Amino acid sequence: MDPNTGAGSDGDGTPVGRRLVLGMLGLGAGAMAAAPWLQGRLETALGAVADKDPTGVTGLLPNGGGFRYYSVTSSVPHKDADSYRLTVDGLVDRPGAYRLADLRALPQTRLVRDVQCVTGWRVPETPFEGVRLSALLDAAGVRRDAKAVRFTCFDGAYSESLTLDQARRPDVLVTLKLRDKPLGHSHGGPVRLYVAPMYFYKSAKWLSGITVTDDVRPGYWEERGYDVDAWVGKSNGRDDDPTA
Repeated sequence: MDPNTGAGSDGDGTPVGRRLVLGMLGLGAGAMAAAPWLQGRLETALGAVADKDPTGVTGLLPNGGGFRYYSVTSSVPHKDADSYRLTVDGLVDRPGAYRLADLRALPQTRLVRDVQCVTGWRVPETPFEGVRLSALLDAAGVRRDAKAVRFTCFDGAYSESLTLDQARRPDVLVTLKLRDKPLGHSHGGPVRLYVAPMYFYKSAKWLSGITVTDDVRPGYWEERGYDVDAWVGKSNGRDDDPTA
């Protein structure tokens, strides 16, 4: 189960019933061999259930899309075009904030890469689309003493960091779309980070803040033992094939 690829909840926190869990396990296994449209429906259904499941048990369920749903908090607010804001601040000359419409109006980059979880599961050839992080950094005017970028999320708990060189890579996106559709709440929408060559915990969900800093500050899972540099196949004691 990936620590940062699932959904939180703003519901009543009622646990998922045993009968529902067993039924979904059977449905998930069957959908692996089913038509793509059925796999898509199953993934949507699991995302909706995860929205009402603070236990994280839905992260253990198989699904046709291959993703797992889990959050480090029991509740994550929903944001839309009216309420969403992404701030860019820290060691920059021009701090500011982007609405969802502002991000959509910028040049978009589409990448198709495998998604690799540090716990082992993989989702092949997954399209992500959004604004290159380097474009937002250039617009803000990064100062000479800057060395890293810290990311915060509107779940109120998750954080991540990259070196400035890593953040400027062309395969690091502020993502608005997944599989050519607007990024849903279950996948960290309306906006998430996507760091293509690193394990998926670096791709922070529910992105709300980009802060340029003078050093790399360990994120949520790095403080709990994960590697800060999370290159697929070259970190965390794993030898997975690279994703980019």
